[in-house]
Amino acid sequence: MIDVLIIGSGIAGLEAACNLYESGKEIFLLEKEKNVGGNVQNWDTLFPDGKNARDIISYYMQEIQARQITTYLNTYVTGIHKCVDGTFEVHTSRDIVFKCKTVLIATGYSLFNAERKEEYGYQIYENVVTSADLEKRFAQQSKNQLPNGKPLHRIAFIHCVGSRDEKSGNHYCSKVCCITAVKQAIKMKQLVPDVEVFCFYMDLRMYGPGFEEKYREAQEKWGIQFIRGRVSEVAETLDKRLQVKAEDTLAARPFKLEVDMLVLMIGMESQASTALFQKSCGLKCADSRFIQPYQHHLDSNATNVKGVFTAGACIGPLSVFDTINHARSAAISVSNFLAE
Repeated sequence: MIDVLIIGSGIAGLEAACNLYESGKEIFLLEKEKNVGGNVQNWDTLFPDGKNARDIISYYMQEIQARQITTYLNTYVTGIHKCVDGTFEVHTSRDIVFKCKTVLIATGYSLFNAERKEEYGYQIYENVVTSADLEKRFAQQSKNQLPNGKPLHRIAFIHCVGSRDEKSGNHYCSKVCCITAVKQAIKMKQLVPDVEVFCFYMDLRMYGPGFEEKYREAQEKWGIQFIRGRVSEVAETLDKRLQVKAEDTLAARPFKLEVDMLVLMIGMESQASTALFQKSCGLKCADSRFIQPYQHHLDSNATNVKGVFTAGACIGPLSVFDTINHARSAAISVSNFLAE
């Protein structure tokens, strides 16, 4: 009988595993992908200090290997079933059933599929990319030009793609899109100093340490222009540029802007596996489809199912900083439960 079965090996699962190991618990770690690291693998640098995301993953890989924590890769959890004695059976795609005393869900989030916002032209126009696509280009140190080899003269970022949006069904804020746009806009100016950069936003939500300062730096040092307004339509011109139709809601006027590249700041959504957990063990989810904490303030790691806990962005959008802290508190909650 395993003490703790952790589902997901992103930074939340890895941080929780390291902490639980130190408290003497037997831990198994399940990961549906072929590598550990989760969504952080898709990013180049982290805000607000520009730390290399690969360094974070390397650190955790070394910690997991040093502790010899049993890890199953390419293993998708298909259901969590609570037994009459209060323990759990966790069923997987590999036809392995794990028996454990507690389950810690650390499945994180999925990125919004920008194709659902057809008006922005993602996968229709070659010069419309997502924030994740752009981050991959940064990580691969790709040449900062268009696919046809032409240089970038003007680039625009659209905030809140798939977040705070009635059409997509996601009414919540994804929290990190604003600061990601600021970080990426500054990066583009550093790489292509002459490029003009515009950010179209609803409201700027710079909630974390150093975020507001980074936003001010973007304007004052790098000359990035922030326009409060919604983009209504994107169309491709004959020379493969993109015509953006928008409204400046502060100036109360519509306008058009031609750009060479458009970046869609895609938000976070609940993982598909969350619905399976909800069905198989009665896990309660919020209206956002993320897992509902038992108590937001005093017990945010517990769920309505006794013995099932959460760590990280499976409960809703979180920054890396917040995710690591939530994972540490999850380890404490699980340890306390097992000591009862």
